Amino acid sequence: MDNQQKRNLTFLNIGLIFMLSGIEYAVILPTIWRYLQILEAPPYFLGLGLSAFSLSGLITGPLFGLWSDRSKTTKSIILFSNLFEIIGNFMYFIGYSKWLLLSSRLVAGVGAGAGSSIFGFLTRSTRPEERAGIFAAIMACRQVGLLVGPAFNLFLRLCDFKLGPFVVNKYTSPGIFMCLLWVLLQFLVLAMYWDVPPISSEGGAVMVEMKQEEKDEEEVLLMGSDDETVHTYRAVNSDQSETSASSEMEPVHGASSASNPLKNFSASREFLREEVVVLLTAQFITLFNQTALETMVTPLTQRHFSFGELGNSLMYSLCGVEVILGFFFVRWLSRKVADRAVLAVGLVICCTACIWCLIFLCNPRGGYRWELSAFIIGVFLQLLGLPFVAVSQVSLFSKVTAEKTQGFSQGVRRSVGGLATILGPLWAGGLTNHLYIMLGMMLALLVMITVMTVLSYDRLTQPRAVQCAQSSDSGG
Repeated sequence: MDNQQKRNLTFLNIGLIFMLSGIEYAVILPTIWRYLQILEAPPYFLGLGLSAFSLSGLITGPLFGLWSDRSKTTKSIILFSNLFEIIGNFMYFIGYSKWLLLSSRLVAGVGAGAGSSIFGFLTRSTRPEERAGIFAAIMACRQVGLLVGPAFNLFLRLCDFKLGPFVVNKYTSPGIFMCLLWVLLQFLVLAMYWDVPPISSEGGAVMVEMKQEEKDEEEVLLMGSDDETVHTYRAVNSDQSETSASSEMEPVHGASSASNPLKNFSASREFLREEVVVLLTAQFITLFNQTALETMVTPLTQRHFSFGELGNSLMYSLCGVEVILGFFFVRWLSRKVADRAVLAVGLVICCTACIWCLIFLCNPRGGYRWELSAFIIGVFLQLLGLPFVAVSQVSLFSKVTAEKTQGFSQGVRRSVGGLATILGPLWAGGLTNHLYIMLGMMLALLVMITVMTVLSYDRLTQPRAVQCAQSSDSGG
């Protein structure tokens, strides 16, 4: 099996990891509140349970990223982190007490921290021009999981039997179901995941191989030629040998740096640069607004449109389809348009959506049909902008931060996002009846990041030195 086949199967496994994370969210979220009520948990335990998963991922993300930067491997990290997903979901299945349930989400969240290592691996093993498309496909896989997750709930809610001392019902079954899926994924990772060499390493190997073939051809052509020609060739060959010997010595000087990528690393120098601050702010605001809207939508549809479980499920399914199509559209668009242009378009769409919601949803008028139409347009616009911003800022972040510490940098980025997913619901949860304040704050944040993007537009690109190095590699 060649490197390209291994690479494709590895990317397939990464897609499955993200899809399982989406399925887990979709099968656990609908039943966790009632599950906690059965265990006599107070209402605030719902917020704690949902935040616990993000909190542990926020803490462990940079640690897993640092591990991958040091070891230059991700397979062992994924296998290790998946153990936490397996254990956490089994604890959720047991569910003897509210504290065990809370602990189960905390433990499972540790497994989500491996995402930083995965994004670091994707950065090292993809070319800049294809990176945004691959990131879009990977993110779409999670949305597919969110979309198909409710379908699994259709049969999980019918469970009503005993498995040894454990009760399997519609509240505990999501835990054992996800536990089995993560176990199955362990076997797939063991069999079909490889730490394929970085693109630069592959390019170097190909160049060496081509030079060797050229050398062999020259040897064939020079057979039977005169002495002068042979002497000339030997002189060139001698120079090549000296060059190759010196190139073989180069990795020795950089060995200590490779084994310890943080040796000369400065967090302030890396993360307080203008372009990095802009992208981390975009990450925070995008996820803050997204989770705030998710928190606000259900009470809003219940109050204004009398949506029940079926109506909300249908709405979320249609939203999932739109987001998936959006990610694949951005995947296509990223091949033709620069990442920073995609980011700018996404921010304009998000600002437009927020203004629309402020005008038409905060104080709805005009009857049921008009209110429903205004709501649908607002949600459509909000979801339309999401893939543009999400994909472009991740792709740009991978290009403006150092490749050797990409795992740790992606861990910091995901921790910023994790903080946003904790604060977003807390902000929106208390303001479901004060939409002007909630949406006004969201619009202010969007305007701020849009202005920051405009002012830093020229810096939101891959450093010229890296581009020159990569063009010279591809030219060689």
